[in-house]
Amino acid sequence: MSATARTGGQILVDQIALHGAQQIYCVPGESYLAALDAMHDAQIGVTVCRQEGGAAMMAEAYGKITGQPGICFVTRGPGATNASAGLHIARQDSTPMILFVGQIGREMREREAFQELDYRAVFGSIAKWVTEIDDPARIPELVSRAFHVATSGRPGPVVIALPEDMLTEAAVTADAPAYTPIETYPGPSQMAELQKLIAGAKRPVAILGGGRWDAQAVTRFKRFAERFRLPVHTSFRRQMLFDTLHECYAGDLGIGPNPKLLKRIKDSDLVLVVGGRLSEMPSQSYSLFEIPAPRQRLVHVHPDSSELGRVYSPFMAINASPGAFAAALESLQPPADLPWAEDTRAAHEDYLAWSDPAAITHPGDLQMGQVMAELAKAVPDDAIMANGAGNYAGWVHRFWKFRHYGTQLAPTSGSMGYGLPAAVGAKRAFPERMVISVAGDGCFMMHGQEFATAVQYDLPIIVLIVDNGMYGTIRMHQERDYPGRVSATMLKNPDFAAYARAFGGFGARVERTEEFAPALKEAMASGKPAIIHLLIDPETITPTTTLSAIREKAMQEKA
Repeated sequence: MSATARTGGQILVDQIALHGAQQIYCVPGESYLAALDAMHDAQIGVTVCRQEGGAAMMAEAYGKITGQPGICFVTRGPGATNASAGLHIARQDSTPMILFVGQIGREMREREAFQELDYRAVFGSIAKWVTEIDDPARIPELVSRAFHVATSGRPGPVVIALPEDMLTEAAVTADAPAYTPIETYPGPSQMAELQKLIAGAKRPVAILGGGRWDAQAVTRFKRFAERFRLPVHTSFRRQMLFDTLHECYAGDLGIGPNPKLLKRIKDSDLVLVVGGRLSEMPSQSYSLFEIPAPRQRLVHVHPDSSELGRVYSPFMAINASPGAFAAALESLQPPADLPWAEDTRAAHEDYLAWSDPAAITHPGDLQMGQVMAELAKAVPDDAIMANGAGNYAGWVHRFWKFRHYGTQLAPTSGSMGYGLPAAVGAKRAFPERMVISVAGDGCFMMHGQEFATAVQYDLPIIVLIVDNGMYGTIRMHQERDYPGRVSATMLKNPDFAAYARAFGGFGARVERTEEFAPALKEAMASGKPAIIHLLIDPETITPTTTLSAIREKAMQEKA
């Protein structure tokens, strides 16, 4: 035990540092001034954000791309509720994250004091664990537990409330040892049984998703797929788990996937799901597999036992982290006969054809397929691509070729406003990497103020804003269900290029396809945070259809 008394704030920051945190994302508040003071001398980067939702999304992005808990500090009451969007993303995306929330003094509790909230009640259904620290001597114990909970099993967010008088109180206490994530390993008999199942299959497929992956696990699974000539799919917004140009890659299970891809999975006889949950989006609204017992033999590998059998009853359940499972795959040997090998080749060719931007044209002078192709020419394949939610993201998910682990930041929760703060958080953590954010006009404006954070820290991210003057996804559904009755989905937008320049960044406006490549070159050469404002025809609602086509079809069906 340390013989030196420290304030609760100092003890707290010391624990965060010894557990290996490299960045703290925050919006300052008087409720945790003692912790802010301790950060002054800590060897941890501190990123000051403009809104707590942005700070929480930056922390979530850090956790998603590193596998280490993203750390976020916000003040009590509205600060905490503002952060809830980032917390929800961490939950649905299985991302390790710890949210520290300033709290009222202990002597004021249960009086509904200024900005008082019961955080266990507020966040209990979102976070994996919510607690409040009353005694500064217990900070090492509870912070250690937070790091273990956030990273073990199915990763997720933890919330710790910090009464402000507790943070100023001094205590003599020992630091905790640095945490180590708890691994779960497959048994040898399970791996032997898996080898038999694959050998007896005619049309096996693999689907990769979820959390707990790292670059080594991705590499090991790729070697396994190569040996077995196994077709590999990635789950919704998890394309970075397998090189999309690899000959075994068969496409992603996202929104509006290739019908040929869906047919192959439905026709398969063995489905190996690693890390993912087969939730609503990848399962195509739970229609891809029968519930509770899929027709195919389902081998479900997941680090959290509570996810095994939760929705689908697996033929074989393996409670293991993706890293441990991928390591165990190294020992498996393929059968002499691989009857599915030709179909794997055909599946990859189908993916390449489906993801060819040259094959898509749409109304208007600015062709988004060609924009994606020009972007691919100029950007290194280890660049980090961040996006939020909206129909515009379909251009990224369908046409961007993810080649490496740690290059994709996208919310499986479907949270708008994510792309910009995620890009800022990633660039702050990895200044040597190129970071691109793609946002819709509605999506960008939900956290557009974090462009000021990029300028403050000289972070030369490039933001592409796809502007069609509407909440496009909702308008698409509106035209499908209530054709011609447009209500509450139109937007009047600012000049986003001027917006960028007002903050001290680079801004360009692009209305025609041929204008994009020069604008991108200028943005990259500027060395500044940059916004390229892309004005697309409102009819261009997805890569494959238009608003008019959706409306006309809906009217015909209603006639």
